[in-house]
Amino acid sequence: MLKSLFSKSVNIPTLRLSGVIGQAGMFRSGLTLNSLDKLINKLFSDKKCPAVALIINSPGGSPTQSSLIAERIISKSKEKKKKVLAFVEDVAASGGYWLACAADEIFIDQNSVVGSIGVISPGFGFVEFIKKFGIERRVYTSGKSKSFLDPFKAEKKEDIKRLKIIQEQIHENFISYVKNRRGLKIKKNQETEIFSGLFWVGQKAIDLGLADEIGSIYDIIKQRFGKKAKIKIIDQKKSFIQRRLSSSLPNSIIDTDRVIEKLEEKALWSRYGL
Repeated sequence: MLKSLFSKSVNIPTLRLSGVIGQAGMFRSGLTLNSLDKLINKLFSDKKCPAVALIINSPGGSPTQSSLIAERIISKSKEKKKKVLAFVEDVAASGGYWLACAADEIFIDQNSVVGSIGVISPGFGFVEFIKKFGIERRVYTSGKSKSFLDPFKAEKKEDIKRLKIIQEQIHENFISYVKNRRGLKIKKNQETEIFSGLFWVGQKAIDLGLADEIGSIYDIIKQRFGKKAKIKIIDQKKSFIQRRLSSSLPNSIIDTDRVIEKLEEKALWSRYGL
């Protein structure tokens, strides 16, 4: 009884991974290994903490950055011998789910969107548009495939075939990674559906083995580590120069960059009806 009264609270270092992966602008930074490396080191710096946590809310983005960030978290987890718990908010899809799988356990809300294990390369074709306005496309290259999938020129079958090969390679890497991280939790008799690029909500994602349990970070942390356990958010403070730049530069420049950021994020988020 006396021991529990005078026992110290337990801190659970927690890193928030929110937004598009790999996107960057003049006054914003997406989720990249470069922008997160110091925070990941800080996340694992507390020798006394029994575990660390990730709060994930991402619709995906760059497969390379997803892989690099996840591998860094897994590597530090093994080095520091710390268990990693992931808590999904609105969505952990595509690259966002890649990040979630860096954890030993994945917790979700009953309305969280999870999955989308696939590869996509969206784009536009402007061939008819420039014809209509009498615009002539001029491209000079050294190497016949240097203008690969040029949106202002007609599609080539060999370009599409090449793109599909690249997508399949990345998709196979994604599948292999998820199988390795989730192990026997993935329902083998439903692998075709699981790895089709579809996504699921709440309990269905758990039934398929993509997540482990429904629960909020606050409830789970207290259940696992006691009522005195506290969530310690690991955040990156802006330097003096960054603060001065953001306050002194014209708002029109900053606002333009923010608009571009929102458009890019909206394009990804809208895929999941959010």
